[in-house]
This record gives sequence, structure tokens and C-alpha cells, in this order.
Amino acid sequence: MTSDAEVVKRGWEAVARGDWDALLADYVEDITFVMPGQNDVLEGKIAFRKMLDNLGAILPPGFEITSIREIGDTGEIVSVVEWKSDKVPLGSQLTVLFRFTEGKVCEERWFVETEQWKAAF
Repeated sequence: MTSDAEVVKRGWEAVARGDWDALLADYVEDITFVMPGQNDVLEGKIAFRKMLDNLGAILPPGFEITSIREIGDTGEIVSVVEWKSDKVPLGSQLTVLFRFTEGKVCEERWFVETEQWKAAF
């Protein structure tokens, strides 16, 4: 049986490849996605897929993930993501909370330092 942490790792690998179908296979139909700033909430796979198709529009120019590590194994997994971008060349960190139900992601919530994130655009 695949652990929740392995599902998260597999998801990040799918993101790196741009393989949205593989990513979405591990999400429930009524996924809740909370974007940076915690104000924008998407509900359901259709809305989540639309966001993925336009991912470049919500990430800072030159956004690059430089490392990822997971905390936790079951139920709730936190990814600590180190990143850099054109306007944040020395890099920063953000965290992503993944909540699971029956082996699938039911909630994904990004936590970023909001002012730095806004300044990165």
C-alpha cells in the first residue's frame, strides 16, 4: 500500500513533468485547493485542473523549486518547498499542507510569506 507521503512525492514528480493527469489521479473529486494568501479557494477537480493549465500565471516569473522535503507520513503531510524566482534570486521557503482521505488528497493548502510572494511578481 502506498503511504500518503509517497503520494505527495509522486505528485511533486508529476508537477515537475507537467503531467496533470497523473497528479489528479491522486486527488478526490471535490478537492479543496487554497492558494497563496489564503483568500482564493478552488473547489473540485475541474477548477483545480483549470488552475494547473494556467499555473504559469499564478507563479512568480522565473519560479523554480530548488528542493522539497516532506514532514509526516499519514493523514496530513507538509511539504517544505525551497524556491527562487527572478525577483527572489536568493530563494525562500513555502509550505504546502496536504490532507488525505482514503489515500487521496482532499485538501491542498499553500502557506507563503504573502508580502514576499506579492513582491516576487
